Formats: sequence, C-alpha cells, structure tokens
Amino acid sequence: MARKDYYEILGVPRNATLAEIKKAYRKLARKYHPDLNPGDKAAEAKFKEIQEAYSVLSDPKKRAQYDQFGMVGDFGPEAGAGAGPGPFNAGFEGFDFSEYGSTSFRDLFENLFGGLGMEQKPAGPRRGEDLNYSMTISFADAINGLQTRIRVNRMVPCPVCGGSGQASLGGERVCPDCGGRGRTFVQKGFMKFSSTCSTCLGSGRVSGQACSQCRGEGRVAGSETITVRIPAGVDSGSKVRVPGKGNAGIKGGPPGDLYIILEVTPHPFFKREGSSIYIKIPITVPEATLGAKIEVPTVYGEKKLIRIPPGTKSGQKFRLKGEGAPVCGRSGRGDMYVEVTIVPPPAVDQKVRELMKELEKFYDPDIRKNLVS
Repeated sequence: MARKDYYEILGVPRNATLAEIKKAYRKLARKYHPDLNPGDKAAEAKFKEIQEAYSVLSDPKKRAQYDQFGMVGDFGPEAGAGAGPGPFNAGFEGFDFSEYGSTSFRDLFENLFGGLGMEQKPAGPRRGEDLNYSMTISFADAINGLQTRIRVNRMVPCPVCGGSGQASLGGERVCPDCGGRGRTFVQKGFMKFSSTCSTCLGSGRVSGQACSQCRGEGRVAGSETITVRIPAGVDSGSKVRVPGKGNAGIKGGPPGDLYIILEVTPHPFFKREGSSIYIKIPITVPEATLGAKIEVPTVYGEKKLIRIPPGTKSGQKFRLKGEGAPVCGRSGRGDMYVEVTIVPPPAVDQKVRELMKELEKFYDPDIRKNLVS
C-alpha cells in the first residue's frame, strides 16, 4: 500500500508548528473545497487528501505515531497492549484507502454500506423550511380564480446582517457549529462517527463576528404581506405553491416555499364533482308534458337556453358541454348537467283540482303494475 507524505500534501516542513499546519490546511481546504469546485473530481480527491493529512498532523498522538512509523493505526510496540485506537473509533482515518476509491475509513464505510444513515445536516447555509397557509375562498372564486393579498408570519432575512449571520468580516472567532473542534459528530447506537465541519472546513475558527440581532443564524421572525394568484378551477384540498415565500434560509441559504391550502365554501344550488357541475331545475307539468324552452343559470353568471322535449320525466338530465368548471392546470372546461324536477301545481285552488281530475283520465289506471314482484 503506497504511503503518503502528509507534510508534503499540506506543504509544510516536518518541524512545522500546529499553528502553521492549521494555516496551511485552511488555505488549501478553501481552495479545493467541493462546494467551490462543483463537478471537479480532481479537486474533490485533493480535498479528501488534505483532510486526511490534517486529521493526522493536527493530532499530537497521531502525528507522533506517523513520524515514527509512517502511518497511523493499531500497530507498533504497544499495539498488543491495546494502546492503539479502540474499536469503531476514528483512528482509522490515517490509512490510505485510495485503492478502494476513498481516502478515509469513514469514506470507505459510506461507499460500502451507503452511510447507514450517517448523513448529518450541513452546518453551513441551509434552505429555509416550507410553510403552509390555510385559506377559505368562495365557490365563484374557485371557478374564476382570483388575485389577493395575504399576510404571512415567516422567518425573514436579518435586516442587520442581510442574512449572512455575520456582523463584520474582520477578525476571527470560534466556529459556532463545532465549538472549535473542527469536526462534527453523530452517534449511531454504540458507534460514533465524525466528519470535517463544513462551516469552518476543519479549522475550528471562522472569520467575522456573529450578528447580535440574529445570533449568527441570518434570519429573524417577521411577517410579510404578499400578493398571491389563485388559478381558476381549484377545489377544496388544492395546494397553490408560492416559490420563495416560506422561511428564509439559514446563513444565507435559499428560502423555502409557501403552500396555500384551499377550502371552498359550498354553493346554494350548484354542486361540483371534479370539473363537472350539477344543478337541479324545477319545471311545470305542462312544460314536461308539452315541451318547452327554458333558461338555466351557469357558474359563469350567464343563462343558457335548453330545450325540454315533450314527455320529459322528472329526474331526466341534460348536458351543457363546456359549461362546467375549468380543468385546473390545463386548458378547457368540464360539462354542466341539468336535472329537471317536475313540480305539480298547488292543490288549494278548486279550478286546479278540477283540471287534475280531468287530467287523471289520461293516465294508465294501473301505472305501478311493473312494481309488483
């Protein structure tokens, strides 16, 4: 297995002080960090190599072992006495796993086993959370769409630091995410894993002073009045996405989105099922018997003329094509269905009663004969 010269990798002499090692590491880490070299595999490999060298040379025990044996691990005079790194500890990071495509035990473990849930939230800039906002609209607004203004309570970029989380760029301070250790840790059962802090890149220090207003988070609680457009054709349970109007991101990260969850109030006589609209229309006995042309309302405020053929029965339906609800997200409309209900005249008038008795002569006296089982 090829051995690497960690001093040469960091570009420092073998008698370099810890401060010189840290300074060299910070300079190289910022130059080759994957976030600053997206898609550059060579830079990514170089960054891992730099991390490996720094993890050894910044640790006095590992450095002493490396200076004596040229590598770090469970070997040497004291290995039999249990002086080497304990089981599942991070002492494997000095070994060269490059022939497996990794530069550390942690990388090799992740490549072989997919990390087993070892991923941590990045300590640097992070996307803001999505928010939900409930809104009740009328039946007409759901059909026609509307534009309105709403007030949303959300995390907004800090007005003092502009969302960066830093009050100034001068000076240095202890990294708030790793406490100056340069590494972040996660416990999985009895195993403990570590990774280089993505905020300070392993140096334990960050430039600038934390903003006193947001305490370094880059955002504060606030509210905002925004204009939203509800498209035509929405229904109860529909979600309308408003990009970028969720919580502001942390430390300059992108904002989340706002989702408006809609509730539509019912209409007194229109009923809706998807893009279909249903309405019940009363007609008279003469209209049903002799036929007629009647006007019916639509959800768009117009009236449409439909023809009732002679002999129409109660419950019969007529379709008005394209007079239903808009198909949300697509062009076109559904259909409207008109169900007629025959309403008899009031029987309080003597003349009406006489006419009904006269009319009764034209009915089949055994009109319900087909219902006998």
